[in-house]
Amino acid sequence: METKSRTLEITVLSAEDLRIDNKPVKKNAYVVVSVDPFNNKASKVDGEGGSYPSWNDKLVMEMPLQTRFVTLLVKCKGSRGEKTVGLARIPVMDFVGGYSPATCLQFLSYRLRDPKGLKNGIINVSLRVKEPLQDCSSQAAAAGGGNAATIGLGIPIDGRRDYGMVTGIPIWTGYPSNSLF
Repeated sequence: METKSRTLEITVLSAEDLRIDNKPVKKNAYVVVSVDPFNNKASKVDGEGGSYPSWNDKLVMEMPLQTRFVTLLVKCKGSRGEKTVGLARIPVMDFVGGYSPATCLQFLSYRLRDPKGLKNGIINVSLRVKEPLQDCSSQAAAAGGGNAATIGLGIPIDGRRDYGMVTGIPIWTGYPSNSLF
């Protein structure tokens, strides 16, 4: 079973110190989450939070496997239309392929940049990737030819920890990286 996308569950939690033209945002801020130019979703509008809006809005979307960044665009509705408050790009490698499994819920905060590229607040999100369900036989086959008890040694890029690999899931072995088994 080969999939060309993963399901991304992202909760837009809140933002801090939002400004437009160096003045605090008064109300009506919202976030547009994009995984590619054709796949985006918007959070609800916070009409009361001003410069410190709180959304706590869960968005579920399909994320293609080749996606490298998830883009968060904070906007504000006003009497003269919509204005861009700031933008943050989250590298997919920040929540997929690291030391914790992608399916674990992770809380992340990112600096927003305004259209001029200047710092403009912080956005707080939680996210995780929902893996497609596979039956036991396909999981065992993916782990190494049908033997689900295969154990290997992985060496992380930073070289500080050793991991034992059991069915493709990193497990801390407890040995320092400079010791031998």
